[in-house]
Amino acid sequence: MKFPRRLILQIVAGAMTLPVLPRVARAETYPARPVHIIIGFPPGGATDIAARLIGQWLSDRLGQPFVIESRPGAAANLATEAVAHAVPDGYTLLVAVGTNTINPALYPNLNFNFIRDLAMVAGILRTPLVLEVNPAVPVKSVPELIAYAKANPGKLAIGSFGTGSISHIAGEMFKMATGIDMVHVPYRGSAPLVVDLLGGQVQVAFDNMPPSIEHIRAGRLRALAVTTAERSPALPDLPTVADFLPGFEASAWAAIAVPKATPRDIVDRLNTEINAGLADPKILARLADFGATAFVASPAELDTLVVEQTAKWDKVIRAANIKAE
Repeated sequence: MKFPRRLILQIVAGAMTLPVLPRVARAETYPARPVHIIIGFPPGGATDIAARLIGQWLSDRLGQPFVIESRPGAAANLATEAVAHAVPDGYTLLVAVGTNTINPALYPNLNFNFIRDLAMVAGILRTPLVLEVNPAVPVKSVPELIAYAKANPGKLAIGSFGTGSISHIAGEMFKMATGIDMVHVPYRGSAPLVVDLLGGQVQVAFDNMPPSIEHIRAGRLRALAVTTAERSPALPDLPTVADFLPGFEASAWAAIAVPKATPRDIVDRLNTEINAGLADPKILARLADFGATAFVASPAELDTLVVEQTAKWDKVIRAANIKAE
């Protein structure tokens, strides 16, 4: 049977469109089943709370459960490795944190490379560290702390919430920038650090804002400065460390990342929906409760941040000769 030439051309044209149909369907139907968000910390902390807020927002907006899975351990490396090796289909997400830019210098034999194996999607929160002292320390400003430490070398103990943590590295960067000598005392988390700071067993700390802010407001701890480039809305009268040491910045942040080969349309959709959530007044108010602000950024901006901070912390860690425990 001989088919008309017009019919043949129509069949060929139709066949040529078939390869793009799965991509169109994927963009329209994602997510078609539950999505898992992996976090490398136990439940209850600021990052966990913020991740659950965003997970619920995404569930409501996209019509599928976004399930938070806590996989603590190894400085968030267990959770990160699980996502780095997951199928890149948008159904396994990571709550990436600033620690992911510190770990490459501390753990040279990881089974993944954060920059190579993961792609950033959207920010969640940003929170400053706060430079604080026990009220018994006779200083009320950053310059006074520097002068006191120089007059009393080795007599002040500076606590951190873990060797190799952003708290520890911020302290080492501060000591290098000012030429002061303080003894580092590591703890296993912010909670025990704050207990000993309140009790005077350590006198100085760079701590996350959430565990300390109520003690600061009540006068049980004395805050000297925040470590972000801008002042914190939670403590607007507090200066930044950079006001006295230009360029000093050591904020904590959390964001969403995915396996590197995840389709771009899924990354872009998640970025759009998460950024919409970060404009919601209820989510903003909840973040403000623990001293955090919304971290709105594009995937490209986040990728740049990761590369820059990985290089920055590598230099500090090498200069201070910090070793993982």
